[in-house]
Amino acid sequence: MRRLFPALLAVAVLSSCAMAEPNVITAEGVRREVPENPPVAETVRGLTSFGHALFAATASPGANAVLSPLSIGYAFGLARAGASKDTATELDRVFGFPSAGPHTSLNALTRQIITTEDPPPHPVVPGTERDAGDTPEAAIVGMANGLFTQEGLGVKAEFLRTLAAQYGAGVRQVDFAGDGAKVIDAWVEEQTAGRIRKVFGNLDPRTRLVIANALYLKAEWTTPFVEPAEEGASFTRADGTAVRTALMRRDGGLPYAAGPGWQAVELRYAGGDLAMWVLVPRAGGSPGDLLSPAVMAQVAGGLRERPVRLAMPRWDFSTSLDLTEPLGKLGLRGADYSGITDDASLDQAVHRANITVDEWGTEAAAVTGLAFTVSAPAVPEAEVRADHPFAFAIVHRPTLTPLFIGQVGDPTAGN
Repeated sequence: MRRLFPALLAVAVLSSCAMAEPNVITAEGVRREVPENPPVAETVRGLTSFGHALFAATASPGANAVLSPLSIGYAFGLARAGASKDTATELDRVFGFPSAGPHTSLNALTRQIITTEDPPPHPVVPGTERDAGDTPEAAIVGMANGLFTQEGLGVKAEFLRTLAAQYGAGVRQVDFAGDGAKVIDAWVEEQTAGRIRKVFGNLDPRTRLVIANALYLKAEWTTPFVEPAEEGASFTRADGTAVRTALMRRDGGLPYAAGPGWQAVELRYAGGDLAMWVLVPRAGGSPGDLLSPAVMAQVAGGLRERPVRLAMPRWDFSTSLDLTEPLGKLGLRGADYSGITDDASLDQAVHRANITVDEWGTEAAAVTGLAFTVSAPAVPEAEVRADHPFAFAIVHRPTLTPLFIGQVGDPTAGN
C-alpha cells in the first residue's frame, strides 16, 4: 500500500531576487525571456470570464466578497507547466488560457503590471498619513513567484526551465520537518506587507512541495475624497434592511458610463495605469452581474468624462475561499501534476484576499494556495540488514523448486 504525503502548492507573485539565496535550484543558463507577440488579450479575456464565473459560484448575495482572478489564474498557470495533458486541457478550458499555455502571456502581463520586484514597503506609521495638499505617490503593485520543496525532492528539468524562462523564479529547498512552514509564512507576510500571514492554517510536517503566488497593491487616488463625509447615511442591504455608515463624497469631473440597470464611475490612481471601476446596479439589482465580461466591455467602451457627484462608503474586509468544489463545478477535475515532480496530485486549492478602501486610496493583497499530495513508498514496517552470515535460495516460484541454495559467510572472499 502506498501512503500519500501532503504537499502544498501555494501562489503569491514573488520577486526573483528573493530567490537568490542558498539552497535555491534554478535551470542553469536560462534567463527570463521577453516574449514576442504573446496572446495577452486572449488571456485577459479568459481571466475576466473566469473571475465572473468564480464570483457567481462563491459570493453569497448581500455579503462582502473580494477575490483576485489574476492571482488565482497565475497560480494555476504556473501549475499548468507541470500538468498532465488531460489536466492542462481542463485548465485551458476553465481559465480561458491559450491552447499553447499561458506562460508567455502571464510573463508579458507581469512585465506591464508589476511596478516593483522588491517586497512591498511596510505600512505607513500612524501620524505620517497624507495631507490633502500632498502629491499622491505612484502606485505599488508587487508580485512574486516561489516554489518551496523538501530538501532532496526532485523537480523535473522542463518545469524548472519554464519557471526560469517565463516567471524568473527558481525552487528553494526547505525542511518541512523543521522550519519549512515558518520560512513560507515569513515569505507570505513579507510579500503582502503583513496583510496576509498564512495561506493554510497549518502545514502538515510531511509536506513536500509548496508553490506560492501572492499579489499586493497599494495605490493612492489621483484626487482624494477631501469633502466632509456624509455621516450616518443609510446603506440598504440586499435583504432590504438598512445600516448607518459614513459615505465619502467627491464632486467633479469623472469618467462615467451607464447602461440598462447600472451606472459606473472610474476612480483613477496616481500614475494613470490603474483605476477602480465602481459599478452600481439599480436598487435590488445584482452587483455580481455587473462583473460579467459583457458589462465590463460596455463600461470600458462607454466611459466619458462628465460632472459627477459621487458618494460611497469606506470598506475594509477579507475573503477566504476553498476553491476545490467551485472549480470542480466549473470543470476542473484533473489533478495530475506529475510534470513538476513524480506523482504530484492536486489535493486542495484555497484563496485569501483582503482590501481596504478609504479617502486616500486602496491597499489590497491576495494569496492563492494549491495543496498537492506526492505519493511515496509506504513507511517500512520491518528492517532487514544482511550484515552477518545469511542464506539464499533461488527458486522457481510456481513449483518452489530450489535451483540454487547457499549462504554468504564473507562477501569479501572470492574464489
